[in-house]
Amino acid sequence: MMSQRRGIHLDQSELLCTKGCGFYGNTAWQGLCSKCWREENQREKQKQIQEDWALAERLQREEEEAYASRHQKTQSQSNVTPFSKFEERKTKEKSSKVHTVTKFFTPSTKTPPKKDASPFDAQSSPSPSSSASRHSSVDSDHATREFIDFLKPLKSGREIFKQCRAFTEGMVYKRDMGADELSECVQDFYQNLSDRLLTQFKGSSDHVESVMDEVEKYMMTRLYKEVFCPETTDDEKKDLAIQKRIRALHWVTIEMLCVPVDEEIPEVSDSVVKAITDVIEMDSKRVPKDKLGCITRCSKHIFNAIKVSKKEAASADDFLPTLIYIVLKANPPRLQSNIQYITRFCNPSRLMTGEDGYYFTNLCCAVAFIEKLDGQSLNLSAEEFDLYMSGQASPNWPQATGASSCSPGSAALNQVHKRLDLLTGLGERQERVMEKARQLESDLIDWTDEVEQKVQSVLESFPPETQNPPAPTASGTASAASSAIDADNVENELLPPPLQPQVFAG
Repeated sequence: MMSQRRGIHLDQSELLCTKGCGFYGNTAWQGLCSKCWREENQREKQKQIQEDWALAERLQREEEEAYASRHQKTQSQSNVTPFSKFEERKTKEKSSKVHTVTKFFTPSTKTPPKKDASPFDAQSSPSPSSSASRHSSVDSDHATREFIDFLKPLKSGREIFKQCRAFTEGMVYKRDMGADELSECVQDFYQNLSDRLLTQFKGSSDHVESVMDEVEKYMMTRLYKEVFCPETTDDEKKDLAIQKRIRALHWVTIEMLCVPVDEEIPEVSDSVVKAITDVIEMDSKRVPKDKLGCITRCSKHIFNAIKVSKKEAASADDFLPTLIYIVLKANPPRLQSNIQYITRFCNPSRLMTGEDGYYFTNLCCAVAFIEKLDGQSLNLSAEEFDLYMSGQASPNWPQATGASSCSPGSAALNQVHKRLDLLTGLGERQERVMEKARQLESDLIDWTDEVEQKVQSVLESFPPETQNPPAPTASGTASAASSAIDADNVENELLPPPLQPQVFAG
């Protein structure tokens, strides 16, 4: 059975770009990094444009040839179309074709209005327009103020802010574009601005990265509502599909995934809870960098949980199954939309290198694994997997078959079944004890009734005698009272005589 187990193993080379450039790849980009994907995409677009132009020219030549042949036939007829109408129709068809081709290859016919005001004036926010309401939120205003404060010490800060503001305002007029086109616009802006800053700061990549981080924060905070899960994509449909898939996999246990984590340890349990919280919190962030920060914190909590459980450093083979387990436990909201948003609009250098890129690539692999999860990956037969997915059976239920396996998952399941059998026996014993307790309670009630009946019969057989006491005389009232007072005082004879009042003569 173990020889057939596929397991959850991912070689580190599989995380890298398939072009061999050394950067981290992404499943959304067919295993390529952002740089190679853009280059490949540009080549595909250029090839498509050339093919479209060639097709347009061929169709135009065929139409001209067909028109010329029709014109030659009409010349032999007596009723020839007037030459003026022929020229008018030809001019109209030609202008229509030119307009169609121009419209097809033009990205947008709308151009954003230009702003002549100084960027760092009091009117640094967008002027009143149809987009003012979108950028009037507290987060957008706060991000704008932080961006201005960051750029003030820079020599070219005014120009950087002016370009970023113009770009964000211009993106409002491109809301009808597809998500890939919007991503390409943003990535082109990142690349051009990064190249200019690299030249200006004379190769100081750290300084350029800090500026680009603030640029991304400012732009994406303002454009979040426009570019996150746009209507032109099927991101929402993918979100619902992955949520439904994770809910259907609620029965997957930590032993099935071979996760080396012992949640009985308090520190490990605390790290697991923090990891789940971080991956859920990703949806509340607006900036791609902040979303990546949530993924990174989640991953570090996972490594800590593995380290405490195994009492040694965690490996990559331990990390990926644990990350899959965390995602299954958390079922993060809008998971696919957040992944696509980071992929499309994050600073590409952050996804290509560094720990953020590594952890994000692993998260994409975890989601892809969940989507393709089957019985072989969990050491289950196809029939068992289908039963569990349909809800007709559960791994927590005792199994009728006596098949056993030496795998850790099977041993854990057998232990669970034994404990369930023990609980079933305890339940039966408790039921017997409760039955005897109810019988004892009934016997006590019968005994009490019997005793009461016997006492009542004795009282009826021997009625108490009632005698009238003699009336006390007047002379004996005082003595009776005094005797009554001292009746309980058995040592009254030993008491000293009472004190007598004496007259003091003075």
